[in-house]
Amino acid sequence: MPNDTLTIDGVSVPRLLYGTAWKEDETERLTGLALRHGFRGIDTANQRKHYHEAAVGRAVAAAVAAGLVARADLFLQTKFTFRGGQDHRLPYDPAAPVAAQVEQSLASSLGHLGTDVIDSFVLHGPTRRDGLAAADWEAWRAMEQIHEGGRARLLGVSNVTAGQLRAVCDGARVRPRLVQNRCYTSAGWDREVRAVCTAYGVTYQGFSLLTANRAALAGPDLARIARRHGRSPAQVVFRFALEAGMVALTGTTDPNHMRDDLAVFDFRLDPDEVAAIERVGG
Repeated sequence: MPNDTLTIDGVSVPRLLYGTAWKEDETERLTGLALRHGFRGIDTANQRKHYHEAAVGRAVAAAVAAGLVARADLFLQTKFTFRGGQDHRLPYDPAAPVAAQVEQSLASSLGHLGTDVIDSFVLHGPTRRDGLAAADWEAWRAMEQIHEGGRARLLGVSNVTAGQLRAVCDGARVRPRLVQNRCYTSAGWDREVRAVCTAYGVTYQGFSLLTANRAALAGPDLARIARRHGRSPAQVVFRFALEAGMVALTGTTDPNHMRDDLAVFDFRLDPDEVAAIERVGG
């Protein structure tokens, strides 16, 4: 598949990741299914409220043991989640300092995923909607130490505003190399954050590309482009994301859709089609 990966600081990053949120008892089976269909990038988090990271690790271990993949072929991404985003099943001591919580969460993730190094370690969102608090910087400094110690190849941040991302990039010793945000057509496919990514050389990961944009998928513009290429509107959205420079996440539970999603590397959109989709819903 042409152009199905990009390289960031020597790390090979698949341009289509399989997201494992909200799958609960089906996490292991679906992650294994995604690996069998050809996904080589897996996104998870050490946040039992929405993810089952240990089940992801079991699926990865089974795929490696079966000879389907080698660990070196995989891009594994996980996240540190502050107490406010967790339920009672914490991966760290809530009474510990934030830096210690980051260390404990990362150690737990490495154990869950059966690896000594995580490919991408992401701050799962700042502690407040605007600006950055002291706790955010304490977490980021701990993540920088983890990166410098070789246990995380890349650092990233999720669920951020353009201002927050700019502040992290300006104040970080190790800048984020990845941003993961929910991507709404109503916000121009997160245009402001993507602009900051471009300015600072950060790769944008878009999630909820389909579920957050149901009206756009049902609209005439995407339908017309989809007909022109003999594809589904969903495939056009994922292809658009790639053309726009994003890494796209899909969390589908349907094996047919897994195949369809990976098939987006088999066609291209014209520049005028990309421009038209940029304007959808905006």
